Amino acid sequence: MEFLDEIIKATNDFLEAMPKQIRKGYGQFFTSKETALFMSEMYDLSFLGHEVSVLDPGAGSGILSIALIDRLAKASGITKIKLTCYETDSNIIGLLASNLNRVKEYYPCSFEYQIIQDNYILSQSDEYNNTLLADACPKKYDIIISNPPYMKIARDAPEALAMPDLCHGAPNLYFLFLGMSLFNLKDDHELVYIIPRSWTSGAYFKRFRENLFSKSSIEAIHVFESRDKVFDNENVLQETMIILIRKTQAHVDCVRITSSNSNRKFNHLTTLLVPYDCVVSGRDHYVFLPTTKQDVESISAVNKFNSTMPDLGLRMKTGIVVDFREKDSLRSDAGDDVVPLFYSQHIRNGRVNHNPSGKNMDWLSTSKQGLLQKNKNYIFCKRFTAKEEKRRLQLGIFLSNDFKQYKVIGTQNKINFIDMSDGSDLDKDLVYGLYVVFNSTLYDQYYRIMNGSTQVNSTEMNSIPVPPLDIMRDMGKQLIASGDLSTENCDAILKETVYEQGRRYKKISG
Repeated sequence: MEFLDEIIKATNDFLEAMPKQIRKGYGQFFTSKETALFMSEMYDLSFLGHEVSVLDPGAGSGILSIALIDRLAKASGITKIKLTCYETDSNIIGLLASNLNRVKEYYPCSFEYQIIQDNYILSQSDEYNNTLLADACPKKYDIIISNPPYMKIARDAPEALAMPDLCHGAPNLYFLFLGMSLFNLKDDHELVYIIPRSWTSGAYFKRFRENLFSKSSIEAIHVFESRDKVFDNENVLQETMIILIRKTQAHVDCVRITSSNSNRKFNHLTTLLVPYDCVVSGRDHYVFLPTTKQDVESISAVNKFNSTMPDLGLRMKTGIVVDFREKDSLRSDAGDDVVPLFYSQHIRNGRVNHNPSGKNMDWLSTSKQGLLQKNKNYIFCKRFTAKEEKRRLQLGIFLSNDFKQYKVIGTQNKINFIDMSDGSDLDKDLVYGLYVVFNSTLYDQYYRIMNGSTQVNSTEMNSIPVPPLDIMRDMGKQLIASGDLSTENCDAILKETVYEQGRRYKKISG
């Protein structure tokens, strides 16, 4: 597409002249030609009439809009296109207008455009919240396409206050844009967005997901297999995805998930049709991104269980001590009124010990009761792992008898630990049974599909379905008897207990 090449060149000239720090202040990253063309091809145009209204709420230089207009203009039956662009960056408005004027000359169909230099969210907050000042018939669009700004804002920022039903904690502009676009979209019509993956799980995005899936259905997802080269001339390392959403309360049977080896060219696409319930799953509407049949099987296997840890009186929590804030309480040696402080480095080969961790301060002396916890049985789990590590879930069994000279201990906040919700002690069989579950390949795969980051989030772990307590205790007894804490042994025990013993399987799923 030669015309789009010209638009890309003009955009690149703009980028060279504009300091990146200024664009970062807007959360502004420009879409590559290949990404724009791929996004424009995702729509089903069969339901559109002769006249099509298009919204681009974060237009930039117009790359996405023009790629979409090219497809619409070449589609049979479409004779008129009306484009509305929102853009607040005064530095790029001139380029956007120039590019859209050239569209008028290039395409034979009737084309009109409007550039609104206003805050996309705030300009429609009255309509969104149906206040007395709202337009009785707010404008709705046939198609919406966007690469929105990626920028965290304060919870009391005007944009967050304008959409309170979506916000929990510190919001990001990108999902507010998506929420407002859904409001702007006609019923049973489609929008395509390129956005970070972060919204797919976690508590901060729970309200947004609930709102989104009460009004719309995901129909297609593209997953980028690596973080670089998604945007032209940009060093964006955040995991990114493209989503096609239809505004409807009915959902499709299967979601089309694509991925490719080359982010730049979108060639050699791998396509997977995944049952909708394996993509949008659980009470908190987490979005899973399986890219292989094995991923789908893993999701289906874990989702057969009906209870989460909190349902069973268990809960994963985050370590208590933020060590750099408690420097005066840290010690390098044991002594009177000194207790062991456990770091992730103390998790080794499935157990927790207190051999030197590489830290100089493995001990804690404090009168702050809030920094101490009872010495009892736990499962420890590293919160952070390296991207290249084989496992995301790395666990250690902590037995109180191994440190029976201490009534209390400290846990650094780069580990998580599983405890009874009521504060009582985990029995040994259950400790080992939990280890079997979360040290298995199945649950490690499940968590990787759920969360693309290298952080193990306790909120997400508490949302994962697990076997019943009696089953986990039985598995724990088998693990204790074997004395083998390897993943391979945990896989064998989980498979034998849950999948190959028909009586137990019937008990679990029935």
